[in-house]
Amino acid sequence: MKLSTKISLVTVVTLLLATGIFGAIVIYRTAVYSLEQTIENYEQQVRATSYALGQEMSDNELLTYSEATRKSFINYLLKKYGSNKYIMIKEGQIVCNLTDFELVEKDSGRWTSDDVTHVIQNLEGARILIMGRNIKVEPSGDYQLLMVSDISSMYEDIAKQALLFIGIYLAVALTAAMAVSVMVRRTLRPLKRLQRAAAGISRGELDRRVRVESRDELGMVGTAFNQMAEQVENQVRELEDVSERRKQLLGSLTHELKTPMTSIIGYSDTLLHVKISEDQQKKALVHINSECKRLERLSGKLMNLIGMYDNETVAMEYYPVQKLFKRVEVLEGYHLKEKGMYLVMSCSMGELLMDVDLMESLMVNLIDNAMKACKEGDTIDVIAVGNQIVVRDCGKGIPADEIPKITEAFYMVDKSRSKKAGGIGLGLALCKQIAYLHNARLQIESTEGVGTSIHVIFDDNSRGYEEQDQYK
Repeated sequence: MKLSTKISLVTVVTLLLATGIFGAIVIYRTAVYSLEQTIENYEQQVRATSYALGQEMSDNELLTYSEATRKSFINYLLKKYGSNKYIMIKEGQIVCNLTDFELVEKDSGRWTSDDVTHVIQNLEGARILIMGRNIKVEPSGDYQLLMVSDISSMYEDIAKQALLFIGIYLAVALTAAMAVSVMVRRTLRPLKRLQRAAAGISRGELDRRVRVESRDELGMVGTAFNQMAEQVENQVRELEDVSERRKQLLGSLTHELKTPMTSIIGYSDTLLHVKISEDQQKKALVHINSECKRLERLSGKLMNLIGMYDNETVAMEYYPVQKLFKRVEVLEGYHLKEKGMYLVMSCSMGELLMDVDLMESLMVNLIDNAMKACKEGDTIDVIAVGNQIVVRDCGKGIPADEIPKITEAFYMVDKSRSKKAGGIGLGLALCKQIAYLHNARLQIESTEGVGTSIHVIFDDNSRGYEEQDQYK
């Protein structure tokens, strides 16, 4: 059974019981009051009539009258002061009876009290009120005056009122039931919206919310539900972000492992297959060792970069840009020689606040992208001037409508060409993140068939400018 139906039933039943009991009490009290008023009115009549009869009968010497004369006189007095509702009794014998009823119990002991007494009898479905009082007549003795009245009409009126009440009661009950049902449904409408919203959230519609229209308990429940839904959505989004960052981590690690692993493989192949001097062997081993340590540092930096480990921090320090260039030149030397390309670096910048490993990764990624766009014999320029570092190539170029998209993770302008060159679309996305950590931004300028220039523009976090000669 629905909650609205339960509440409606409980409310209607309670209302019907309350109004029914109240109505029954009112009708009962009305009936009692009507009966009391009727009896009181008749008592006043009996008192007045008995008093008048007592005076008249005392003033006349009834003992001197014959029996027939005495009865005629009393009959006259009853008609004069009373009506056709009276009976006169003396010593258990009917002296005069003006009513249509026959008195069965003629024992006058019931009516010997000086106060008015009464009894109600049921006679063939009719309600008969019998009321009597003792009349003292000196010296002839006591008489009993009885009044007999049919009060069935009063009971019929009470029955009609009861039937009218029942009819009104049923009509009001039906109307109340309908009104309560409508009001309960309207009141519980927010719960229906809550149910639909909860069902939507269970289907994955995490942005579902309920409209709060009141400040009562249901409104408070709706507000609490919205807060809970907001928290659930945020937590799910956070889990999705963590999952996405894990994917990016795997992609970034794979991408970043390529360059040092290529260098390590190249030097190890040289050690295995080429006879070189001991000094050259030592240099190769030192380079392999350096690249392995760099891989270890880089993996930690990448994990921190994408927010996987909050307890890791980026180690920022002021570091000479020219020294950074020389490190990058050493790292890329093998690849450039293998592809038959040239790297021209020019630095007029002093020190820059940076994480050396991450900045080295940024430079290597930009140069690798330039190498993928160039052909054998081309030159790649790397320039540090003012507050920016520029990597410029004379390669294929990028279409203007593709430039805003190339910093998105896994996005590649020419997928077939990029995959052939070993790219997976994470280089510039990683560069963008590294630049953000260094309060810098990427500005990309490219013309198809002419080449591309990528500017890493820093905020004022550099110090000292030194003019350096161009070196190759």
